Amino acid sequence: MTEPPRFFCADAARRRGDPLAGTAPFGLVWVLVEYPGGWPPDGFDGLDLEPGVKALVFAAAQAVKARILLIRRHGRRTLGGPRRWAVLRYGGSGPHRQQWGTWTRDEELAGIVAALAAPGEPGLPPVVLVCAHGLHDTCCAVRGRPAARALSQLRPALVWESTHVGGDRFAANAVVLPDGVYYGGLDATTSVAAVEEHLSGRIHADHLRGYTDLVPAQQVAVAAALQHFGPAGRHAWTVTHTTRLADHWHVRLAGRPPHPAAVEVEVRSRRTPPHQLTCRGPARSSTVVHEATSLRRG
Repeated sequence: MTEPPRFFCADAARRRGDPLAGTAPFGLVWVLVEYPGGWPPDGFDGLDLEPGVKALVFAAAQAVKARILLIRRHGRRTLGGPRRWAVLRYGGSGPHRQQWGTWTRDEELAGIVAALAAPGEPGLPPVVLVCAHGLHDTCCAVRGRPAARALSQLRPALVWESTHVGGDRFAANAVVLPDGVYYGGLDATTSVAAVEEHLSGRIHADHLRGYTDLVPAQQVAVAAALQHFGPAGRHAWTVTHTTRLADHWHVRLAGRPPHPAAVEVEVRSRRTPPHQLTCRGPARSSTVVHEATSLRRG
């Protein structure tokens, strides 16, 4: 008896044409913990760390709604020597902030707690994460690792593989922090193009999932402006007003020169039919999709 073909959630999402825009999870603070060994399916939660320290870090991160991600350099599995940790903080239109430290013993991870309570340092180079969490979802490894390899060859000091960042079906996923910008549907070539353009101050609508300081409808509105008026920097468009009536959203954007001073975007939300959304989870779920229906100058 012939076995059915193996299911890959990213392939299925592409066949369905699942929209990328509006799918970045909300977040303003991230905790990164370098762990070059094998990653458990549930990431930091599954690590065999000293329980008291682990609980302390988790509670401090939860208090400020920070996301904890494990990171490692692509292709490097050396377990000896000091490892790094970081607290990254999105700063709105002002300077983004970071604080880095090292750890060799579990107890040294307690430094993360103090860093979460401190303002952090502005002006440090950005961090590029590529989800390559194969035990969480197969597509994250199959599609994420080639993208991580290509980016690491070009920007070895900036790029890390990471545990689950959300949206398995959009693999390969890359996140630029502390900018809080998600990209998806990448491969080795498009990941380099998207990240290099981002680092040059030109965010493109292609492959953009969204900005993590915005709700989905606002993310879609910004993506529509980038699509219509061309690539722009992270803070070239600002959401100034949002209203909602049932499944209709009205989002007003303020643009920095040379873009229009005001743009009005209409966004409609809809629920999709149930589908299998991850490689590991056979259950079928529906999602809410947001799509721009009109854009005009204000």
